[in-house]
Amino acid sequence: MKFNTRSALTGLLGLSLLAACGQTPAGGTLGAQGGAGKPATGSATAQARVFMPNPIQSTGVQTLQDDKDSAAAVPAAAYHSVTLTDLDGSGYLSGRWAKVINETGAPVYGTGPFNFTRDQDGFEQVMAYYWVTEAQKYLQTLGFGSELAPVKKSQMLVKVSQQGVDNSYLWDKHNWLRLGKGGVDDAEDGEVILHEYGHAIHADQVAGFGASIEAGAIGEGFGDYFAMTVGSAVAGRLGVPTLAPLACIMDWDATSYTTSEPHCLRRIDTELKYADRKGQVHFDGQIWSRALWDIWNALGRETADRIIINAQFRFAPDTTFAAAAQHTVDTAQAMYGAGAATTVKAAFVDRGILQ
Repeated sequence: MKFNTRSALTGLLGLSLLAACGQTPAGGTLGAQGGAGKPATGSATAQARVFMPNPIQSTGVQTLQDDKDSAAAVPAAAYHSVTLTDLDGSGYLSGRWAKVINETGAPVYGTGPFNFTRDQDGFEQVMAYYWVTEAQKYLQTLGFGSELAPVKKSQMLVKVSQQGVDNSYLWDKHNWLRLGKGGVDDAEDGEVILHEYGHAIHADQVAGFGASIEAGAIGEGFGDYFAMTVGSAVAGRLGVPTLAPLACIMDWDATSYTTSEPHCLRRIDTELKYADRKGQVHFDGQIWSRALWDIWNALGRETADRIIINAQFRFAPDTTFAAAAQHTVDTAQAMYGAGAATTVKAAFVDRGILQ
């Protein structure tokens, strides 16, 4: 099945359907599936190239199209050199925070540089490892795992595979994300990967999270918000400009679904309010993500992210919008005082979630 919006099953299985595209390597070594006979390299880091977080965000070119995974469809300027960190020394894309399990070709192996292009499977594997690892590292810069309780501070398995459909989702029971192929392959868009990791965060913080429509919508809205805040934080740290609307989420993936520009799978700056909900988790999630977007703009990235993510420990698996919003206000009060709490409450009042 294929939808123009990401879809998710709540509870243990968070299912998201969308499109993404493939890649090609201009360097690096590919080993056989399973790694039989491959010696450990001992390398904890490797040089590689990735999208930051996707080629539309970094180039501002809205006319880019998948063109059947063509390497020529995306300009060289869309690739950015990075360092893969926290590798376990096996020579594969396996490390402290992520382990890539490739199911459509040979796994990436070697010491790098892994300078793949988008028509090669290796590029998507590198993207998956990089963005999951950077997501966890970002959480730790916020104090999660030191000053604050840890959040998903363990290795995440990431499967890059076709599975017969253009389909990405979290299965927290088995601790893996699956990133599908079709159109723009999902692992080509860093915001898709970060969105799915957002579901892993909720599952780690609250067992069985997503057991109601409103909880599921909160999960989708937070996933979109998390993709925006982490993607732009990493790009900014590396000096990569954001040349497309920041509130337009998964815009590279969305080129397979949309004709209007800018291409957005969803936006986090809509004018939707609580009264507009339809009982559909992706649509209703835009109400929640807009409140988070307003908090982010009012308090700044670090303060907003610390409050928003820390508050989620208090959510019930079947939480309502109102209950989750009040927990977020209370967390702002406890962490930063009355001024921050007032700002956070105002964002939820504007959405009609709180009175």
